[in-house]
Amino acid sequence: MRHHVIASLLASLLAFGTGSALASDVKVEGAWVRGTTPSQKATGAFMRLSSAQGAALVGASSPIAGKAEVHEMKMVADNMKMNPVQKLALPAGKTVELKPGGHHVMLLDLKEPVKDGDIVKLTLEVEQGGKREQITVDAAVRPLGDMSTHEHMH
Repeated sequence: MRHHVIASLLASLLAFGTGSALASDVKVEGAWVRGTTPSQKATGAFMRLSSAQGAALVGASSPIAGKAEVHEMKMVADNMKMNPVQKLALPAGKTVELKPGGHHVMLLDLKEPVKDGDIVKLTLEVEQGGKREQITVDAAVRPLGDMSTHEHMH
């Protein structure tokens, strides 16, 4: 009888642990940040995000920036417009690419320039099932002129 109680308690603890582990469900790949010039005060961060059960990217931060926002770029009356978004859906089983000319994380009020070869720490805030969690990511800095969306630093 005692073994059944202990086994039941362990099963409950394991179920609770896996149910609250959001970060293991949201996968981040190929994170990179565009390098800057010495006087530049903003840059973009790009990556691929996926979630097996569905989630949303609802915020970001970085120690190198005074502020970070999730942005989208879209054509409005023949002009490319960039606007912050409150929530970027990560549909279950789909990969969402944050890339130049599309959705991205905008790093604003940079404290110092970032250059090719640097590593930038990013914290992504994700929401899943009404709960929020933070995921820490190391993003490699690529040269200023690099517009590729392919991962060439891993």
